[in-house]
Amino acid sequence: MPKRGKNYQNSVGNLDKTKIYELAPAIDMLLKAKYAKFDESIDLAVNLGVDPRHADQMVRSTVVLPNGTGKVERVLVFAKGDKVQEALDAGADYAGGDDYVAKIQGGWLEFERTIATPDMMGTVGKIGRVLGPRGLMPNAKLGTVTFDVGRVVNEIKSGKVDFKVDKAGIVHAMIGKASFGATKIQENLLAFIDRILQLKPSSSKGIYLKSVCLTSTMGPGLKLDTLELRTLVKHA
Repeated sequence: MPKRGKNYQNSVGNLDKTKIYELAPAIDMLLKAKYAKFDESIDLAVNLGVDPRHADQMVRSTVVLPNGTGKVERVLVFAKGDKVQEALDAGADYAGGDDYVAKIQGGWLEFERTIATPDMMGTVGKIGRVLGPRGLMPNAKLGTVTFDVGRVVNEIKSGKVDFKVDKAGIVHAMIGKASFGATKIQENLLAFIDRILQLKPSSSKGIYLKSVCLTSTMGPGLKLDTLELRTLVKHA
């Protein structure tokens, strides 16, 4: 296992990474342990009691975080007619049809999120092998295949997060930046956990919210008290 640097060792200090922390103290400790000169991301890893090999236990959805993610994402909308202007008016960085398909076929990938109107999916399918492996393909289940492009662009620009449980049953998500401060980070975290709890598959047996770990880009991972999180979500 690689040796951690001096800055990391000094920042973690007396933190006990095996301890289960309540939410507020955990956030405070994580922010106090920050030492990087850049604005670190705050991330969650949520271990769920599901078996993703079964389709009825696949946890995948979106959530609009109340304070956004702090990450600026460029949005491309595949549309035609009036929907192109609707997308641009809502804040999309790019909007169009065949012209953007051709650019992507030529190697252009200067965007992080995509939306498509249903009548454009046949065209978008031509670049499915490019977008799919990169997680950039518009998806009806995630609400990114829609005629309501203005609303979805607004949601993404406001902090809409897509998430999907991985093969190990863990959901990873960025929920903000260290510069947000404790209150906004807590609000985003509880909104995310609330959405996760809403999505519990009926076929999932036993403990659903098995563990939650909060970390920053350069900092330690702190295990959170899942029972407290459930209580805080109910009273949020």
